[in-house]
Amino acid sequence: MKIVITGGAGFIGSNLVRALTEHPRVSRLRVVDNLSTGDKANLADLDVEFFEGDVQDAALLDRAFRGADAIVHLAALPSVPRSLQDPLASHHANATGTLQVLEAARRAGGPHVIAASSSSVYGANPHLPKHEDLGSAPMSPYAVTKLATEAYLSAYHHSFDLPVLPFRFFNVYGPGQRADHAYAAVIPKWISATLAGRPVTIHGDGTQTRDFTYVGTVCDVLTEALLRRIVDPRPVNLAFGSRTSLLDLVQEIERTTGLSVQRKHVPSRVGDVPHSQADSTRLRALFPGFGPVALQQGVPSSVDWLRRQLTTSWAGPVQLLRQMDGRHN
Repeated sequence: MKIVITGGAGFIGSNLVRALTEHPRVSRLRVVDNLSTGDKANLADLDVEFFEGDVQDAALLDRAFRGADAIVHLAALPSVPRSLQDPLASHHANATGTLQVLEAARRAGGPHVIAASSSSVYGANPHLPKHEDLGSAPMSPYAVTKLATEAYLSAYHHSFDLPVLPFRFFNVYGPGQRADHAYAAVIPKWISATLAGRPVTIHGDGTQTRDFTYVGTVCDVLTEALLRRIVDPRPVNLAFGSRTSLLDLVQEIERTTGLSVQRKHVPSRVGDVPHSQADSTRLRALFPGFGPVALQQGVPSSVDWLRRQLTTSWAGPVQLLRQMDGRHN
């Protein structure tokens, strides 16, 4: 198989590239990434053909998609807060970018297109667990762009017979997820603060809940979807129904690191969803035999990866941790 991964130098993308390079049925891997949030160093030891550029560049996509059997579209500007700061940038990268990918896929002869959406599309809908037939109620521009991603995939399937599969990701975490940028996810952000001896910043009272999903599980499901060419225009939750409060997450970080976590509560953020938990019925029907990795297993992997990154930095682990923590406070 010849597979193209957009956003393949990012956190999830590079983990997926690594998983696919080890599979005998995958003969060629191409990565498209503009390196706005990814890092080419994530692919340094992997056998991939790299196309540096944006998914809004139609000519670049035509070159990358030529002869492809499948495309995994992960390229996006992530983060709800980022979308509040610059809604147009999120729209162009996520909604228009997806449309460009689908048009390029049509020009390339109709390869299988798998794309990442987000649990944020459920937004203000209070129903738990979240099943895919619930009404969407986006609370941020980012969520709207991901709803547009799903809608475009469904439209291209029905209008042009393009084989597609949209996944709704829920709070993916694990090795390779960096903490040294302004929009870092909560798990690496809090681990880095804890190792630096600084307080974690909790927006609200910490009782809000999330369905954390280990990146290895996400990559296993994506690989299976590629190899079995699973097609469904309906969105599929890629999470297994766990429900962890942010206060419980703090306790798990304490248990894993052996350090006491200082807590600093601040007001809730605009656009944040109070509770998120997946109904995994559709996922389990399409991918029988797959199951979750418990937070007690996944968090230690994140801690170990971050510690390794820090101890190899020229700045030294303590100094770099303080720099990282200071950037997103």
